[in-house]
Amino acid sequence: MKTLASSNRPFHSRARRRARGTQRTRRGFTLLELLVVLVIAAVLAAVGVPSWQALSEKLQVTGVSDAFVASLHLARSEAIKRHDRVAMCKSTDGVACASAGGWDQGWIIFHDRNNNGRREVAEPILRRQQPLPEALRLTGNLSVAQYVSFVPTGATRLVGGGFQAGTLTVCWESGRTGQARQIILNAAGRPRVRTFTAGACGD
Repeated sequence: MKTLASSNRPFHSRARRRARGTQRTRRGFTLLELLVVLVIAAVLAAVGVPSWQALSEKLQVTGVSDAFVASLHLARSEAIKRHDRVAMCKSTDGVACASAGGWDQGWIIFHDRNNNGRREVAEPILRRQQPLPEALRLTGNLSVAQYVSFVPTGATRLVGGGFQAGTLTVCWESGRTGQARQIILNAAGRPRVRTFTAGACGD
């Protein structure tokens, strides 16, 4: 029995040394390792933040163009359904048409019973769009700068009866860069969207 007991001592000694070694490996990061981790995290953050901002800007531009196209489709379908003229105009208060500024201040869709491209008090409003985020701009060229008007065939017409076609641009205000979109409306009243990379509005 003594011989057996004495032969167990080296085994227990080695086990204790291994246990102490395991405990030492659990002490955590060294200062150098921590600094390396912090440097890597800083690099990843520097790369990731601009990418996230670019994605956010792209999604906002896409959301605005999609909302405007959806409004065009609604106005067109309502004109066909009502057998009468339905118009969209930019609006700051969601009640009356605005004579200045861009479409980014908001817009309304209404039943344009007197065919003048401007909402009168008795004309029902079919949809209101709130103002866009402050940094975004939505502007149209001359023919679609004030209103878009649909006749019962679904085509777009000026209040004087001429064909109405034009381009609206969704972009970031001066000093901002990102992705922009153009909404191109043909005289048949059908819009299509073109995406392009642009700087500030007008670049």
